[in-house]
Amino acid sequence: MGKTIEKLAIADGHEIVYKTSDPIDTNQLKKADVAIDFSISESAFENITTCFREGIPVVSGTTGWLEDYDKAIGVCKKENGSFIYASNFSIGMNLFFELNRTMAKMMKNFDSYKLSIEEIHHTGKRDQPSGTAISLAEDIIEETDKSNWKLIESDQAVNDYPATEIPIEAIREEDVKGTHTIRYTSDIDSMELKHTAFTRDGFAKGAILAAEFLHDKKGIFSMKDVLKDLI
Repeated sequence: MGKTIEKLAIADGHEIVYKTSDPIDTNQLKKADVAIDFSISESAFENITTCFREGIPVVSGTTGWLEDYDKAIGVCKKENGSFIYASNFSIGMNLFFELNRTMAKMMKNFDSYKLSIEEIHHTGKRDQPSGTAISLAEDIIEETDKSNWKLIESDQAVNDYPATEIPIEAIREEDVKGTHTIRYTSDIDSMELKHTAFTRDGFAKGAILAAEFLHDKKGIFSMKDVLKDLI
């Protein structure tokens, strides 16, 4: 992701002043107008809060660290910082999020349909399920009487889970950029909402768009704020 963001940001006329996979050098960090964090879950909180303390706005797409999200927000507010977090920056996926919410509202009274989510990613992806799949499930929970989501265990199937839970199947295959499917299945038919990423460019372009939006702003924002004039 970092390499893709660098390539596309430069193509858009931006300058990359600092990049690292090591602990942050704050002297180098201070050269930046905005930091884009696509790191790993173990490093994300430290990376993000270091930027806040140095007065650098942060766009983060790292998943698997959200148990510390509220603490990060606390640091952001204390330092009068700027932050956008998204589990997925793809513009197409953010449209898909809205479709998912709309579908959930439409289907919430049709008990004959079993709901499930499937996500497929490359074998190097550590977290299961993906942050995007969790966001999809949480959006459904907000719109329905579903209570929680559960990762499907290897010896279980979708129908093994109660109607109040959203089962999520996580599949890992070679060179898959990201596929997410929402399924509603009954005894007589099935409906699907599906988003497939062909390249990482969509994620990178969305993150760059978010960074452009966040520059010179203070506060905590989302991709809905970035895309509010489009969605």
